[in-house]
Amino acid sequence: MASRSDAPVKRQRGSIRRRARCYEVRVSAGEDPSTGERIVLCESVDIEGDGDRAEKAAYREAEKIRTRLLSDADELKVARTKATVGALLERWMQQHEIDATTRMTYESQIRMYILPNLGDVPLVLFVREASQRLETLYSRLRRCRALCNGRPFVEKHAAEGPHDCAVAGCKRHVCKPYAASSVRSIHAILSGSCSAAVRWGWIAFNPMPSVRPPSKARPQPRPPTSAQMARIVEAAWDAAAEWGLYVWLSAVLGARRGEVVALQWEDIDLTAGVVRLDENYVRVPGGMVVKDTKTHQMRRVSIDPPTVELLRQHRADCAERLALLGLTVTDRTWLFSATPDMSRPRDPSSLTRRYARLVAKLDIDTGLKELRHYSATELLTAGVDLRTVAGRLGHGDGTTTLRHYAAWVTAADEGAAGVIGGRMPVVRRPPRSAGDVAEPA
Repeated sequence: MASRSDAPVKRQRGSIRRRARCYEVRVSAGEDPSTGERIVLCESVDIEGDGDRAEKAAYREAEKIRTRLLSDADELKVARTKATVGALLERWMQQHEIDATTRMTYESQIRMYILPNLGDVPLVLFVREASQRLETLYSRLRRCRALCNGRPFVEKHAAEGPHDCAVAGCKRHVCKPYAASSVRSIHAILSGSCSAAVRWGWIAFNPMPSVRPPSKARPQPRPPTSAQMARIVEAAWDAAAEWGLYVWLSAVLGARRGEVVALQWEDIDLTAGVVRLDENYVRVPGGMVVKDTKTHQMRRVSIDPPTVELLRQHRADCAERLALLGLTVTDRTWLFSATPDMSRPRDPSSLTRRYARLVAKLDIDTGLKELRHYSATELLTAGVDLRTVAGRLGHGDGTTTLRHYAAWVTAADEGAAGVIGGRMPVVRRPPRSAGDVAEPA
């Protein structure tokens, strides 16, 4: 039987080395998956004082540190990479497949908010402190998008040299909170990139589920009333026939602004009374482009006879307009265009601004997006079923529609209760005799 002294000695992991006035602790944490370099966790303990007692105290502290670093390496509580948050985002954005408009928003938020505050933070530290760092950042953004310290200051001086800012009219800073939905977008960026880092082996777990983003407010659409809508449409028609048709069609279809301006005559079936919505005109870093719809789905929306007649008249107007240039209306001609030859759709942003000026003159508090809400609420209030309304709006299912228009669904449901009650047969109960015994509750 072999003696205990003959048993193989297990090699100790990590090292403790004596330096000039300290003990250095080094523990291997594997290789960096992003660079292939060896990662070494390293800390040191100063020797405070002289003599064997100080030496032994420092060595005992170094042993504790070595045990902790070994635990970090074994349990993967630290990121096995030297990459920073900024490096992760750069790599993630290169391979992440998103729409051009979403990419533009993400790149702007990364440049303006994430990189200045977190770009240089190592993933090792970010994984450990994500909740504290991000919730602090989120709360600061919700107070002021400029991340000011809360103290008043002058953003821009009206004059150079010594002067009285109150007299000169210098621009003072006014805090503008960053929208909760925009903060949640930042949260989505970091969550998606951290999920990719887990798949790539850069970190052991995604810390983002433990971070609490701003709560999502319940949607409260405030569409114009029927009387207000009549005033808006009348004012739009008085301004220009094409402008009036755009407002009318937006309310009837319940489509997004980019979907309406992306319509061409090949999308309009005047005989069947159907409009095909399969494209969206949006802005990307390179300019305006036509792409598929937000939900990446084509839908066909029926229109009523008066709307069909308005579209017939508009086609005749377009033909007359193009005839002056020696051109004709084709299937590829845009319905709404600011160019003489109608070769390019109108900019949706310009329509939003024009609508804002229109309703401001009418003293109506609403926006262009509310036309979409108007269409949905009018249909639901009239008793149209939820699935049909969701299909016209381009929602994937009725969940989104129900979340936005729960109040109007309730009103329609109350109307449905009256309908079913009115269709039930009349029950004539015989008069109750004195001998009847009431059933227990």
